[in-house]
Amino acid sequence: MSDSLAPPPTDELSAPLGQDADSTKAARRRKRVKAVLPLAALRVSAGVLGLMPLAFLGWALFTEGPLGGEPMAVARTHLQAESAAAGPMPVDSGAPESRESDRAHPNRYDGPPLITGQPANAPRGGSTVTVIDGSSGKREDFVIPGEAGNAAGDARLAEPSRNGPLPRIAPDGTRPAEAFAQPLRPIPDKPNAPRVAIIVAGLGISAIGTSQALAKLPGPVTLAFTPYGADLDRLAARAREGGHELLLQVPMEPFDFPDNDPGPQTLLTSLEAGQNIDRLHWLMSRLQGYVGIANYMGSRFVASEQALAPVLREAAKRGLIYVEDGTSPRSVAAQVAGASNLPYARADIVIDAVPNAAEIDRALARLEKTARERGSAVGMANALPASIERIAAWAKSLESRGIALVPITAVTVAARGKPS
Repeated sequence: MSDSLAPPPTDELSAPLGQDADSTKAARRRKRVKAVLPLAALRVSAGVLGLMPLAFLGWALFTEGPLGGEPMAVARTHLQAESAAAGPMPVDSGAPESRESDRAHPNRYDGPPLITGQPANAPRGGSTVTVIDGSSGKREDFVIPGEAGNAAGDARLAEPSRNGPLPRIAPDGTRPAEAFAQPLRPIPDKPNAPRVAIIVAGLGISAIGTSQALAKLPGPVTLAFTPYGADLDRLAARAREGGHELLLQVPMEPFDFPDNDPGPQTLLTSLEAGQNIDRLHWLMSRLQGYVGIANYMGSRFVASEQALAPVLREAAKRGLIYVEDGTSPRSVAAQVAGASNLPYARADIVIDAVPNAAEIDRALARLEKTARERGSAVGMANALPASIERIAAWAKSLESRGIALVPITAVTVAARGKPS
């Protein structure tokens, strides 16, 4: 018999050193098991992977209203301090003739709009929470009322839209610019005293700047809100309760757009009139109770009659006024507003073009001089701590100098060339 057919050695002399026959057999069995295990694992993994598409398809077919990655709204119940860190507002620059506007907006805001947790079409004065059933995918909306009611919630002056309520002229002919105007308080015994209107802009972005403006500025100072702030309706209601008239700042295209971007829904010269009007409606729906709109940057846009005219006609149709910040020498707003029968005002002086106390005081003195010479003057400032402090201090003694501090509607010029 050949050696290949010989039985395995069973005696101690023939076995490998350090092993006995039983241990040799066990080692062979372990080798066979190790060879089988990887193959079994591969077969199980392949089976699991093959079942996953079938499981997902069954869930999608038989589950009512699967989420499919839909966004969910998160409601915030308090005004958060993140807006305080949002930084300054944009600078409208890019063309040599618009360099003055670099100084007109020293508080630049470069970021995206602050998130309020409130959908675009949520009822004003509250937040909408969407509750989603994890098993069925059903969605249900609940409205959480806001802390303060909407002081401007007059249905006669609001037109429903897919974005939210838009201002409109009431059936009896009342214009929002009239309904939300603050009463004029003339100086006793001086009904024809020179008038000064001051607009503080950029409110709603910085919580600190907004709260300081509401706490320190006298009622006749007009407050202009950007459309990107948090809790705008609540802040607007507080401002109106404090005797302030409100403006909505509308972002418009500057010369160096898109390097200098005012923000989402900016009105652009490259868009058709209908597209800009649709964007304007979105912006107008951000808050209620304002008497008119003002440009937010826009050196290129306000220089284009073709782009600007439809926007100002829409503002006139809705019973508003238009206020220009006075930084663009190329603007055609005055003639377009006149042709649209739109009450109009333009800032004569940017009060904080150089944002330090001494220069602000000098600008306020020039504003007084202009008012004495012409009968009225308009000043524009940003919601900077230095600007708010100096304007508040200056206003305390203004009446004693024979000048009346008035809201913007008191110096607005209508198409007929007289105060509206």
